[in-house]
Amino acid sequence: MKSLDLFCGCGGMTLGFKWAGFHSVVASDIDVNCGKTINKNFPETEFFLGDIASLSKDELIRILGENKIDVVTGGPPCQGFSLANKNRNKVQDDPRNRLFYEFVKVIKWIEPKAFVMENVKGLLSMHKGEVIKTILKEFMNAGIGYNLDFRVLKASDYGVPQNRERVIVIGIRKDLGLIPEFPEKLDKTVTVNEAIMDLPEIDAGGGDDEMVYDKKAFTDYQKFMRKDSLVIKNHVAMKHTPRLVERFKAIKPGQNLIDVWESHGAVKRGNPNEKSNSKFSQNNQRLHLDRPAPTIAASFQSNFIHPVKDRNFTAREGARLQSFPDDFIFEGMRTKMSWEIGLSQYQQIGNAVPPLMAKAVADRLKQVLEKGNIPTLIEGQAKLKL
Repeated sequence: MKSLDLFCGCGGMTLGFKWAGFHSVVASDIDVNCGKTINKNFPETEFFLGDIASLSKDELIRILGENKIDVVTGGPPCQGFSLANKNRNKVQDDPRNRLFYEFVKVIKWIEPKAFVMENVKGLLSMHKGEVIKTILKEFMNAGIGYNLDFRVLKASDYGVPQNRERVIVIGIRKDLGLIPEFPEKLDKTVTVNEAIMDLPEIDAGGGDDEMVYDKKAFTDYQKFMRKDSLVIKNHVAMKHTPRLVERFKAIKPGQNLIDVWESHGAVKRGNPNEKSNSKFSQNNQRLHLDRPAPTIAASFQSNFIHPVKDRNFTAREGARLQSFPDDFIFEGMRTKMSWEIGLSQYQQIGNAVPPLMAKAVADRLKQVLEKGNIPTLIEGQAKLKL
């Protein structure tokens, strides 16, 4: 089956669907570094760099050529919907929240068999549920209409070593007579230890652009991550000041900067003898080895401390916690200065849909499209009420 991937970022959804047997014909994003990462890892996929709001139907048809798209996937930018945004009920005019209409526009144009849209959990509470109702109504009336369902999925239920939660909306064209189904949860979760501790141990400022494995993989997850890779890329640790390293040493697993504030808290810029007034509990959290990681956000380069080493995570370690395999190479700058154009490797990784979670969704969707629904599930399916 063939897919069109909108708002694709660095390709988490694209990779998951590829693992499930889909071929991404075209992937699109507005970020230049995401485009470089897509071109590096999906040479068989054409990348469209630009705003899909400026894309005409004729141009899209020209890009697709003779390809008939089965599934459209996408994660429209969702900063305005985020639970981290305290003003989320006051951002109805934020243009970032309207980009899903561009997603709907493309579905109306090409009428795929199905679509999958990913978004933040905060979408469900936006304006007391009115935003998700609006989105679902748009999908129901797109083209000849779609049967819909949505669910909050936790990445750790599908083999990802991370407790990330995301809303997944699935639509299947009404004339196919099928309803969306979601993947079954796995029995076992993958921990941080099982995910990353086979990688070379490096201190702050250590690592190289290309490294060799110096340990054997000791878990199935690690073996899967290393399956098609002979070397390790993107495994370079940030340099830290001695003061920051001393702070990290004082933070125990599960603790963060607030727990050591009196002796190791941040100081005011230009006045090292006075503590800063800004306290953020999400900063410098040391992860537990024996649990999945918290959500790996775009800012994970400063959010988390390695469970054993006194440093932040490398891009490769973050990629492992997102379920990107070691042969998936991230392009662009490792970290980003404010004036630089394009997303950094850390931002690309943190913004991505975990590929293993995307694969679970894609596997079930493909099964439904090819073999139909399980009769007992159809009989017990409650109609979506708006």
